[in-house]
Amino acid sequence: MREDGRQVAGEAGALGGRLHALRLEPAGVTLDVRAGESVLEAAARAAWHMPSSCRNGTCRACLCRLLTGELVYRVEWPGLSVQEKQDGWMLACVALPVSDVVVEQVAASPAPASAVRRPARGF
Repeated sequence: MREDGRQVAGEAGALGGRLHALRLEPAGVTLDVRAGESVLEAAARAAWHMPSSCRNGTCRACLCRLLTGELVYRVEWPGLSVQEKQDGWMLACVALPVSDVVVEQVAASPAPASAVRRPARGF
């Protein structure tokens, strides 16, 4: 973890600051992350399910490991200890990638078709 509060793992490789790649392991799928979007939000938008509950960084249901890349948190101090952050643990619901990231979440899976939100038709 850096002095500025950024959590870092491995080498960071930015894609111009607006769009980053999120690789979910061990699924081996790569998803796009939009600016200001959490890891959990990016996965959901791409129809991938990751465990979650509170979506504010306190319950730890979305706990997973940052293998490579760099992120910041949407909240000042998420429900992680300094040691957990240093060990690579992260909370996907409030983790905002600021580079390409590789995240280990063994429970990540394609969302069932019934859970995928489709845009409303304009009529």
